[in-house]
Amino acid sequence: MIELDGLTKRFGAKTAVDRLSFRVRPGVVTGFLGPNGAGKSTTMRMMLDLDNPTSGTVRIDGRHYRDLDEPLKYIGALLDAKAMHGGRSAYNNLLCLAQSNRIPATRVAEVLDTVGLTAVAKKKSKGFSLGMGQRLGIASALLGDPEILMFDEPVNGLDPEGIHWIRNLMKGLAAEGRTIFVSSHLMSEMALTADHLIVIGQGRLLADTSMADFIQQNSRSYVRVRSPQQERLRDLLHEAGVPAVAAAGGALEVDALTAEQLGDLAARNHLVLHELSPQRASLEEAFMRMTAGAVEYHAHSPGADGGTGVDAGPPPPLQPADAPRWGASYDEQFGGE
Repeated sequence: MIELDGLTKRFGAKTAVDRLSFRVRPGVVTGFLGPNGAGKSTTMRMMLDLDNPTSGTVRIDGRHYRDLDEPLKYIGALLDAKAMHGGRSAYNNLLCLAQSNRIPATRVAEVLDTVGLTAVAKKKSKGFSLGMGQRLGIASALLGDPEILMFDEPVNGLDPEGIHWIRNLMKGLAAEGRTIFVSSHLMSEMALTADHLIVIGQGRLLADTSMADFIQQNSRSYVRVRSPQQERLRDLLHEAGVPAVAAAGGALEVDALTAEQLGDLAARNHLVLHELSPQRASLEEAFMRMTAGAVEYHAHSPGADGGTGVDAGPPPPLQPADAPRWGASYDEQFGGE
């Protein structure tokens, strides 16, 4: 388990992390989200004692990272794949780490095989592609077979097969009861991987909740319904006291009833339906709504402001009535991922 208590980091007058407290529990994949400049990287560096907090504490299974005699056996991390020594081979990079933490040298070959780099184990890492560097970084995190793993942008540079691989690895490790903490800007991938979310903005905690609850609480879910007897459908909903909003394509949007309830209502009244589809917001949409007021840097498209050149700012909060393979070999991929 990773525990943060009042963690704060200031750089001069700027507060990068502001009294941050949360726990990363074992057995689930915990996603770490926040806009650019939110303090995610600084927080992860403080977890590993790479940055000293201004105040507050971080504990790894009840201990400070600096007090761990052989830290790679407790926590493995990928923060920067480029941190490897470019003049050393993949094997020797990992061997140095293994020797410094009293990890058997046999483990090096094991993790190289796990990440699909056995064929290039003797090649210098400076010649690796971005994706291969990521795999080497992941191998270093796995080296001590730790109970806690941290990944910062782990899919960076990976091909689709590699992305599927790291996703299944993280979920598999969590299923073994390990603590998995992952930060990524790829919302679609996070939605497929994480069970729990920690969301921060401007260094402060915005959410500490399950994936399902985060999406439900920060977005609008509704049912889109369409019938060739649209006026009758509208009348039935009105009689039942159910508000409906007109939508594109002649459909209605209903958020007071489930799709099952709407289907039953139509069936009881012998009403033909051509569409009955639940609509739920994506993680990205929910994230944008949650963090709209905590984005440090706002960009806008040319002309989107009517030619004024003024940033229109974040979108307003959504209102309910608004209408509208891990282990894959690199034998064939070396040098060209």
